[in-house]
Amino acid sequence: MKWTRSRTATALAVGAASAMLLTACSSGDGGDEEPSDEPTSAEETEEPAEAEPVTLNVSYWGTFGLESLAEQYTADNPHVTINLDSGEYGAQHDKLTQALIAGSGASEVSAIDEGYMAGFLAQQENFVNLLDLGAGKYEENYLDWKWGQAASADGSYVIGLGSDVGGLAMCYRHDLFAEAGLPDARDDVSAAWGDGWSDYITLGEEYVAASGSAFVDNVTQIMNAAQTQLGTGYAYYNRNNELDMEASKPAFDLTLEIIEKGLSANIQPWGPEWNTGFSNGDFATLPCPAWMQANIIDSGAPEGTWDIADIPGPGGNWGGSFYTIPAQFDEATTQEAYNFIEWVIQPEQQIAIFDETGNLPSQSSIWDEPGIQAQENPFFNGAPTGQIFTKTAGDIPGAIYYAPNNATIRSAVETVLNEVQAGNIAPEDAWDEAVAAAEAADA
Repeated sequence: MKWTRSRTATALAVGAASAMLLTACSSGDGGDEEPSDEPTSAEETEEPAEAEPVTLNVSYWGTFGLESLAEQYTADNPHVTINLDSGEYGAQHDKLTQALIAGSGASEVSAIDEGYMAGFLAQQENFVNLLDLGAGKYEENYLDWKWGQAASADGSYVIGLGSDVGGLAMCYRHDLFAEAGLPDARDDVSAAWGDGWSDYITLGEEYVAASGSAFVDNVTQIMNAAQTQLGTGYAYYNRNNELDMEASKPAFDLTLEIIEKGLSANIQPWGPEWNTGFSNGDFATLPCPAWMQANIIDSGAPEGTWDIADIPGPGGNWGGSFYTIPAQFDEATTQEAYNFIEWVIQPEQQIAIFDETGNLPSQSSIWDEPGIQAQENPFFNGAPTGQIFTKTAGDIPGAIYYAPNNATIRSAVETVLNEVQAGNIAPEDAWDEAVAAAEAADA
């Protein structure tokens, strides 16, 4: 499919109509008439209408790569003012929820993570159906399961266009691996932990014994990654929104083994200690979807110390977001919001975002572009990130279903895991505690 804008067709149609009109005006017997200084009706209609000023608030979290793009868009569209509203992950989703309840106050462009999509899709009437604005022409450009995450069961209603996809890899400190006498080249590391987490644990034990430092930042990160590899197609809740803790037990047991082997640093992700840990060797590995690259770069870690290898076990996906338009605005504002989203998802902009942030576009039709395939990231020891992340994302068989209450259950289970890491809950009691916490949060 060619990446054409509807405006192109409109411009061609106007041009053709103008040509026909001019031809008609030049024919006939009026050659001897004096030319008139008055503008013709055709000339009047050809005067472009001045666009009405509009302000677009764009809400998101983390690193979406929109800062320079917003400046470019407003320069090309001077009637548009863009306010970028970057906030905390959970708070941004909570704010959108409250705005939908109130019926006003949402951002014209509101990003939603895949972990929250099912809950918002259940109230699709609160969002613009992007199919009504022409988004259907982009469906074939997207991974099938990514498109389906933001679509109603019958496909007639789509509330979001995907921004990125989080195919899993594993980031690791290659310099610390070398110091510990372990394989450190990315292909050798990938081979060392093979096709499953047991080899990862074995390598971790060797690392801890040689270095005296932890192998992974926090087992909650492993839990999130391993859940996507279990083959159930969901996390905590099945597709009938029934709590199913037993399906997540293999991933939970894996985290307990990592704790008992002494491999976890028990550092809270996303906090100050976590950021400094990337530099000072508090941990040497963490599951690494494409978007995680920006977090590691922003941590201040020395360039070239981190590298990227395969994830142990089968492929999985962690994260990936969508652009939506809440149904709270007039027709003109809604159209302007869609124009901006449509512009952002075009190949040139998507490649620019990948180049700046590492966020992999969720339109697989772009992946063969040189700007994707040829990319190597010097920060990650020259890792061929374009090839690594298109491969991991392409290996994902389908989306993981995250029920509307999934985030609440996840938080309850992670609290138990953190208590185990802190020594406040015995490993043999951890599963019962986790189940009890999840059932209480589900009540």
